[in-house]
Formats: sequence, C-alpha cells, structure tokens
Amino acid sequence: MGKGKGRRPARPTTRRLNPEQDAKLQSLFEQIASGDETHAEGALHTLAGYGEGVLPFLLEQLQSNSVDQRWWATAALALIDHPEAKSALIDGLEDVDSSVRQCSAFGLRHHPNPDAIPQLIHALGDHDRLMARLAADALSAMGEEALTPLTEALRAAESTVRSEAARALSMIDDPAVIPPLFAALDDPSPLVVHWAERGLTRLGVGMTFFNPGQG
Repeated sequence: MGKGKGRRPARPTTRRLNPEQDAKLQSLFEQIASGDETHAEGALHTLAGYGEGVLPFLLEQLQSNSVDQRWWATAALALIDHPEAKSALIDGLEDVDSSVRQCSAFGLRHHPNPDAIPQLIHALGDHDRLMARLAADALSAMGEEALTPLTEALRAAESTVRSEAARALSMIDDPAVIPPLFAALDDPSPLVVHWAERGLTRLGVGMTFFNPGQG
C-alpha cells in the first residue's frame, strides 16, 4: 500500500510497562505488517491480547505516514474493548485513506460507540460505497441510539444516503423503526423501498402493510 498523511495528535494514555515489553510489541507489529498472512493474524491477536497495555504503542502507530501501519494498528484496536480504543476508532473515520476508514467503521460495528454516530451518519454519503455500507452496519449496531439520526438521514437528498439509512434501520430489532420504514415505502428510490420492505418483513409486520384484503 502507499503512504499518506492523515496523522492525528496522540491521545494521552498510560505508558507501557517497560522497554522489554516495547521490544516485544514492536516485534509483533513487524510480524503483522510483514505481509505474511499466516503469521499476521496470530500476531495481531497476540498483540491485542495485551489489552490496555498495548494502547500507547498502537496510538503511536496511528501517527505514522505509512497507511499499512495505521491500518494494522486500527485492526488491532478493533479487537480491544476499551474506551481509548473506541475513541481512536472514531478518529480513524477521518483518516485520508479509505482502507483505514473502513477498518475503523468495521471496528465500531463490533464495539458500538454512540459518540461515533455523527461521523458515521456523514459516512453514509461517502463516495466509497464500501465505507458507506460499513458505516451503516456500525450504526445498526448502535440500536435505539441511532434511530433518530437514521430517520433524519432518510430525508437526505442523496438516494445513496437514504438507501444506507434504510438498510441500517432494517437491521435494528426495535419496533420504533416501523414508522420510518413504513414512510420509506413511498421513497422514489427502489433500493430504499427494498430495504424498507425487508426491514418490515423481518420484524413480522410486512404482510400487514401489503395485505390486499385491507383497504
């Protein structure tokens, strides 16, 4: 991968325990970034296994000009359930490299953080459609807390934003999504209507709205 800018100020956190641990972490990171996928995955999980102790090291990697280093650091952060890791994933949504942004959104799907909702809503309109899809997945994981922003996104001018918002709502197990999905059935975009129908059917109310015997 190429190099890019997009570095962010380091977040204050506790320091690593000692230089010996630093050396071990650096060795693991080198294995991860070596390109050998066989060893990379195991090393990634070992690195993440240090938990809070590895955060300072990973946050330093996020300051690198190397996209590879930022991506692997983000992938490791996505495996750590800690407030600082979640905050760093939110920062990653602003990275100039699309793969780092995608990795951050993927991490937030597994570690939902309501603080990320504004950035994720904005990402629904990203020109990178994979990023938009991953943002919708992350928003669906927020559940009730994302309902109002997603409902507002259904009124966006761009049909791509509306379709991702409808898809996210269709995956949320909450009766509160029924009214906005029902309203979305009148959307001019067939894709928005598709996701609205899917969501209503999944919640067991689709046939109620489409019962030809009603009128």
